[in-house]
Amino acid sequence: MIEIPIMFSLLPRGFCLFLVGSVFFIVLNLLQLERKVALSPELLTKYSDAWWVAPACGFLATVIGLLYPFIDNFLGQTHKHQPDWSSVMRCIAIFVGINHASAKLEFHNNIQLSLTLAAMSIGLWWLFDRSRSGFVLALLIAIVATVMALVLVYSGILSYTEPRLEYMRSCIPSIFFSGGVTMGSIGRQLALSGKEHKD
Repeated sequence: MIEIPIMFSLLPRGFCLFLVGSVFFIVLNLLQLERKVALSPELLTKYSDAWWVAPACGFLATVIGLLYPFIDNFLGQTHKHQPDWSSVMRCIAIFVGINHASAKLEFHNNIQLSLTLAAMSIGLWWLFDRSRSGFVLALLIAIVATVMALVLVYSGILSYTEPRLEYMRSCIPSIFFSGGVTMGSIGRQLALSGKEHKD
C-alpha cells in the first residue's frame, strides 16, 4: 500500500509532467506544421474535435515521467548521466531539435529520414540515459505510441493537414522514442529533486 506522504509527493510531480507534456505537444505540433503533416491548427481552438489530444499527451507524459524513476527504484539503478537540471534542459533542447529536424530536413526517401532520426534518437539516449531499462522503456513507448497514433489516424479520429502516412511512419517512432527519453529524464530529475528536498 502506498504511504500518504509518497502519494502526495507524486501529485506535484505528476502535475508538472502533465503541463510539460501538454505544452510539448502544442509546440512540437506547431513545428510540424512547417512540413504540413501536423494535426490541423484548429486543434488549438476549444471548438476543435481533437481538443483532447494535448491533455492526452500530458497524461502520457505523466505516466512516462513517473514510470522511469519507479523502474529505477525497483531495479535499484542509479544514473550518472543526469547530474542536474542543466542536463535535463540540454536533453529537452535536443529533443526539440530532433522534432524540428524531422520537419525541416529533406531526404531522397523516407528510409534515409528514418535512419537519420533513429540515429539521433539513440544518440539522445546515449548522452542522457545509457541504461538498459531506459532504452527498453523508450522502445516500448515508441512502438505502442506509434501504433496508437496510426490507429487513430486510420480510424478517422485524428486527421492530418496532409495525408502523408509514409512520412508519419518514418519519423513518429523516433520522435516518440526521444520523447520517452526526455520525459523520463524530467521525471527522474523531479524525483531526485523531491528526494533531496526531503533530506
